[in-house]
Amino acid sequence: MISVNPLQAVLKSFRRSERDVVNLYNSLSPVMQLATGGNMLNFGYWNGARNPVAAQCNLCSLVGNIAELSSSKRMIDIGSGLGAPAMYWKETHDCGIVCVNINHRQLLFATKSVGSHDGISFVNATCTALPFSDQSADRVVALESAQHFKPLERFIAESRRVLKADGILAMALPVMKQNDGHLKAAVKLGILSFTWSSEHYGLEYVKSVIERGGFTIKDVRHVGHQVYEPLAEYYAENRQALRKNILKEYSSFIEGVLYKSLLKMKDASKKGIIDYVIIKAS
Repeated sequence: MISVNPLQAVLKSFRRSERDVVNLYNSLSPVMQLATGGNMLNFGYWNGARNPVAAQCNLCSLVGNIAELSSSKRMIDIGSGLGAPAMYWKETHDCGIVCVNINHRQLLFATKSVGSHDGISFVNATCTALPFSDQSADRVVALESAQHFKPLERFIAESRRVLKADGILAMALPVMKQNDGHLKAAVKLGILSFTWSSEHYGLEYVKSVIERGGFTIKDVRHVGHQVYEPLAEYYAENRQALRKNILKEYSSFIEGVLYKSLLKMKDASKKGIIDYVIIKAS
């Protein structure tokens, strides 16, 4: 059974340093794998999807289309997780992909899972210091990872540096609808303040950072109602079977926190406190 210290998890959620986020993902990512039966770690886009894997593929497809990957020659996937999105994009768009992840354990898993797939490579690096030359890529994609990047300004600057003049930056991430202070945001989020281990960026802040970094925002898709609410409903409807799988590796306490967090996520989405956006900039 995977042991998770609740106090340490809370402290890591508050500090949210790169090491803390890496350790949290190493401890809790298997929950997503057990619940979905796949290796994608995103919430999914549930527009017509009946299960998590289909929803996650939907989100990859939507992001890929918005980022215009069909015309990409070399994209950089920042915060690439376990490599499953890269595999999906490679099969659907056939572009060259470099997966960048600060989490070495996830990269090792990805290299074994993806294998020697032609056109996909892996780099262990941070988003704020990309080891690539200027104007060496035509796409930078951050699929449900940019909410962890800090300072966000540095990631945007690095994205602009490595992108060609006609390149595209695409980000899919959970956001706060308003730029609340930490205390006000914590009150609104409730349990999500502890379990949503990201920076809780406000949408307007994210947009302003992108524009100040020299990009022009071309599209902002608001898809929160097709992300949070159906995900929570799926879990609630299938909780008995999902709980059985999760309890093979985790305590009932962890499963209970997960369930309560999903319910709060659904409530916060319905009340317009949180959203999920896909931003395209050039």
